[in-house]
Amino acid sequence: MVDVSRVQKELTECNRDREVSGVSIALHDGSTISHLTGTIAGPLGTPYEGGTFLIDIRLPGGYPFEPPKMQFITKVWHPNISSQSGAICLDILKDQWSPALTLKTALLSLQALLSAPAPDDPQDAVVAQQVWIWPLLFSSIVFSISPCP
Repeated sequence: MVDVSRVQKELTECNRDREVSGVSIALHDGSTISHLTGTIAGPLGTPYEGGTFLIDIRLPGGYPFEPPKMQFITKVWHPNISSQSGAICLDILKDQWSPALTLKTALLSLQALLSAPAPDDPQDAVVAQQVWIWPLLFSSIVFSISPCP
């Protein structure tokens, strides 16, 4: 069963400094505490700067001992994020998760992933190839599809 008091504490902590951190969390359309929506500001100095990215967050019954299930709702052109489904390739959302981590930590890690793509461990092979072979094309595609604030 999800630790409701911990999740409520995490929501409060995350939203307290959202202007500084660039991340926030809310209940997903007024649903239960186990279905949330995260928001990430596009990192400065990247092709994602100025964008606002929504993340679907589902907490399994074993949270915080099991990682949250996260995927991008907002379409993103990035080698570690599926351009079709929004699935994310990030170790802390899988085998490197620890109960010491928080939802805010996970969102900040996603924000960092936007800053530093890892094309050698891709979720989307086509995008990874662009990062390696045609980095300017990759950046121009990101600029053309990234959402405005």
